[in-house]
Amino acid sequence: MIPKMLVNILTQSESITYKDCFSQLCFVLAFTVLENCLLALMAYDRYVAICHPLSYTAIMNPCLFGLLTLFSLLISIVDALLHSLMVLWLSFCTDLEIPHFFCELAQIIKLSFSDNFIYNILIYIVAYIFGGVPCSGIIFSYVYIVSSILRMPLSGGKHKHFSSCESNMSVVFLFYGTAFGVYITSVFTDSPRKTAVASVMYTVASQGLNTFVYNLRNRDRKGTLR
Repeated sequence: MIPKMLVNILTQSESITYKDCFSQLCFVLAFTVLENCLLALMAYDRYVAICHPLSYTAIMNPCLFGLLTLFSLLISIVDALLHSLMVLWLSFCTDLEIPHFFCELAQIIKLSFSDNFIYNILIYIVAYIFGGVPCSGIIFSYVYIVSSILRMPLSGGKHKHFSSCESNMSVVFLFYGTAFGVYITSVFTDSPRKTAVASVMYTVASQGLNTFVYNLRNRDRKGTLR
């Protein structure tokens, strides 16, 4: 999505073929769900490390990590295929203008002249299953993590455990905060431009900041950033 956006800016051409748009839609859906699942996996890892430290090496072994990662990849592929097949059932005109900088699912559905009621229900059901379940797991994990840390008697131990979750929680807030911001913006405004600007934060800015967030655990790097 980002390379295509940069090419459009450079060439001042905003066209995209149906095949490329459909491929972009599949990849965006797949990688969004994959990140959602991986964030849930990271939250569960921190939950086991802090709430069950003596059993951590036995529970979170490399084999389980591999299986959970493979399962996350499988879920993301299934979700992308389901949503994409729903889009294939819709009817479109031959020449469309998408009020966005990438082929976003909600915008594409709005542009179809098919009856979207059933498709919207199916999309929300699929989104709840593949997005809501990992999100609920993240909330569950961090609620238990915070409650366990607050029950610790020593302040030094609390700070150490909070710092071990610092990068993970920062990425979670970046990802979900900007994503929810997009949908809240789209509810309260009819401006496609404002929705697109909010989407840049969700799709580009939050992903670009991941590298900095994970590298800021080093004290020297934090001092350099300040």
